[in-house]
This record gives sequence, structure tokens and C-alpha cells, in this order.
Amino acid sequence: MRKLSFLLHIIDAISEWVGKITSFIIILMIGVVIWNVVMRYVFNSAALWQHISVCGKLLPAYVILGGAYTLLTRAHINVDIFYRRFPLRIRGIIDLVTSILFFLFCIALLWRAVGSSVNLPPWRTLFPPPSSWLFILAMPIGVSLLLLQGLAKFTRDLIIAITGKELA
Repeated sequence: MRKLSFLLHIIDAISEWVGKITSFIIILMIGVVIWNVVMRYVFNSAALWQHISVCGKLLPAYVILGGAYTLLTRAHINVDIFYRRFPLRIRGIIDLVTSILFFLFCIALLWRAVGSSVNLPPWRTLFPPPSSWLFILAMPIGVSLLLLQGLAKFTRDLIIAITGKELA
């Protein structure tokens, strides 16, 4: 049980580390927006396509890379009005049942993310735009981290469903 707890702690630490680093993407996006505003209103020469292209790739990367951290901190939407009233063991069982949908979604998303990253058109593999690299790499990495954090949550929920207590 101690080794399992240590492994779950490592998964949590990775999710937390990636989530905190990913949070800096917002600062980069704010910088792009400020740059566009300054170029448009001060120098009268804004390139709107740059703003859309860069932010259009950074926002999905931000969302998908932050998914594991969001799952770790239990920040996803939940119907708490009923859920919190159940005993801990029942909540664990409910989470186990709903995790089937979570894993199906993650596997389908990972399948598409890896397929999209591997099967790029030949002209994009030679010289993709710099902002494309983040998005191309973020999708499979982010979904893999989300899946790994989901496995950690599933393990904790299984222990709760069996013992009625949370893992220390």
C-alpha cells in the first residue's frame, strides 16, 4: 500500500508541476493581445491573423495541458447538490461508474491527438509555424497526463469504494 501511495503521489506531483507551468501560457497570450493592440492603435498596422493564429493554438494547448491539474484539484464541474450528501463509499462507487465514460473519452481523444500529430500533411512537417509545435505536442502529452491522473483518481476511488476510507 505504501508503494501505491508513493506512485500516486508522483502522478499528482507531475500533474501539479505541468499545471503550474502551463498557467504561464496565459501570460504569453496576454502579451500577444497587448502586442496586437499596441500595433493596431499606436502604429496603425495590426496583423490580426497573427493574434488569431497564435492564440488559436495556445488556448487549446493551455486547456489540454491543464486538464490533469484540473482533475487533481477537483475543479471540474460536479453536481454537488446531490453528490456531497452521499456517504464517502457511495461517492467512490459513483466516481468509479462515471469513470468509464471518462476513460472512453480520454482514449478517443488520445487516439485523435496521436493520429493528428503523426499524420500531418507533408508540407507542414517540413516547416510548420512555430506556434504549431506547441499545439502538435500538447495534445498527446496533455491527454496522456489527463489519462494518467484519471488512473490515479480511479485507484483512489476504488480504495474508497472497498474500504470506505480515503488513502492516507
